[in-house]
Amino acid sequence: MSKKMNVESFNLDHTKVKAPYVRLVGVTEGANGDKVYKYDVRFKQPNKAHMEMAGLHSIEHLMAENIRNHIDNVLDIGPMGCQTGFYLAIMNNDSFDDVVNALEKTLQDVLDATEVPACNEVQCGWAANHSLEGAKEIAEEMLSRKDEWHEVFPAE
Repeated sequence: MSKKMNVESFNLDHTKVKAPYVRLVGVTEGANGDKVYKYDVRFKQPNKAHMEMAGLHSIEHLMAENIRNHIDNVLDIGPMGCQTGFYLAIMNNDSFDDVVNALEKTLQDVLDATEVPACNEVQCGWAANHSLEGAKEIAEEMLSRKDEWHEVFPAE
């Protein structure tokens, strides 16, 4: 990586990180003083593992619907194209602990779910591509390693 890129994650050496983790990517301040906190919520080790699409799609629906029950001002939680994690954007809350606690509760909601919300052709653009079981497997693995979420780079 010789040239600094416009996209923050393109400047991150993906060979040096240790998933799973939750990482504050950046803070953007609006004209009226509102601040947006963007997080990299990495579920899988880059270039070594990825979430299968049907499970990823379902956990996206479940997290998008449920995280708003646990933390205010969520702007978006969306999957990375590499299928290794999600970006989470929250407004006016700089508490890393609040984010981690909301993620833990949200992933527990995934484990408790009996259906995928908005899993139909009216509310979803690819309704046939879902797996509640896959979403639960992803959530269970992430939760089982919660004690690692704060560590982005391996200890040396």
